[in-house]
Amino acid sequence: MKVLLIGSGGREHALAWKLAASPLLGKLYATPGNPGIAEHAECVAIDMRDHEAVVYFCRDNAIDLVVVGPEAPLVAGLADDLIAADIPVFGPTADAARLEGSKGFTKDLCARYGIPTAAYARFADAVHARDHVRRVGAPIVVKADGLAAGKGVTVAMTEAEALAAVDECFSGAFGIEGAEVVIEELLEGEEASFFCLCDGKTALPFGTAQDHKRVGEGDTGPNTGGMGAYSPAPVMTEEMVARVMRQIIEPTLKGMEEMGAPFTGVLYAGLMITRDGPKLIEYNVRFGDPECQVLMPRLKDDLLVLMKGAVDGQLAHMSARWRDEAALTVVMAAKGYPASPEKGSVIRGLDAAKDGDVEIFHAGTALRNGEIIADGGRVLNVTALGRTVTEARDQAYRAVDRIDWPEGFCRRDIGWRAVEREAEGR
Repeated sequence: MKVLLIGSGGREHALAWKLAASPLLGKLYATPGNPGIAEHAECVAIDMRDHEAVVYFCRDNAIDLVVVGPEAPLVAGLADDLIAADIPVFGPTADAARLEGSKGFTKDLCARYGIPTAAYARFADAVHARDHVRRVGAPIVVKADGLAAGKGVTVAMTEAEALAAVDECFSGAFGIEGAEVVIEELLEGEEASFFCLCDGKTALPFGTAQDHKRVGEGDTGPNTGGMGAYSPAPVMTEEMVARVMRQIIEPTLKGMEEMGAPFTGVLYAGLMITRDGPKLIEYNVRFGDPECQVLMPRLKDDLLVLMKGAVDGQLAHMSARWRDEAALTVVMAAKGYPASPEKGSVIRGLDAAKDGDVEIFHAGTALRNGEIIADGGRVLNVTALGRTVTEARDQAYRAVDRIDWPEGFCRRDIGWRAVEREAEGR
């Protein structure tokens, strides 16, 4: 098979690494790619916003499957245009991608189908939104309705913070994506990420993980795109997975099909495991980043076969098998991230840092004069396997310490919840 992978981050490097291992793969292209992805794929320059150009490339190169990594092209309807051109694509249509593209849409879906989630209200103007904040009080969560590059969510611990977040949305800080806001109760519990491959009718459970969103150790500082992750998430027991499938995933797939927008691709449920059980925080319509980087090393099966099964509507006859080991990834970011990351610094020692249990996925790198340089906020994902999360963590940080990049930084407590559980024998 000839495959085109769309994207340029650590998630896409992990996907390229896994796809390249498939016996079914004949040729892998990636656009725009990065230096790490280039080790597994031929990187080509196509503007993913130019859907006609993507279709032309696929036809010209007899592409058998397009794998869309990031959410923005899906929300913009790239899958629709590929399907219209009879080009198979792993990823939802624009109507189905509203599960991530509009937080209000997802909350309304939950209300309609009885899916457990936080109590919420939607607003199209600042006056009524501010009135609601004053009436309900803090803590409270304010979300821009649309995609905001991970920056449109404020967990407000005070009324003043919440009011400021409302004003930020309606002032145009997030453009049209903040033209509406969703305000919801703050859920308490333990967060977990749960993934399913979907073919429109069937959802195949596809692993669990736990992310670390705050930039600082001890979960302090501003939210980021994710500073590290590990898999599996201990809180997601077999019983909890079954409950999530029954109460959250299956009603969602049924609801989307009834609405004429069947969901195909990977569905990522951000969950809060509360005292009352699992509740949906949000949906994403693509693999998480950096969660994908800990799922791929644990997956025993052929990713390309599973993706093709989703596209062909065959998931009811398939399963996914996982290695017993835990995986943990540490994000190395450029100084100044998430506010103003410094670009251009040289990174050395990557080959010395890798061994049989460690992979380094490139997230924001570029080549300059034959050297790897930092070209983004989150730059590297140092990923390791171990018999336990503790062992995987130790492997990952040993690799981090072999990398020569003074201008980079990372959290030193990735996996702390699971490490504490293991130390206590739970």
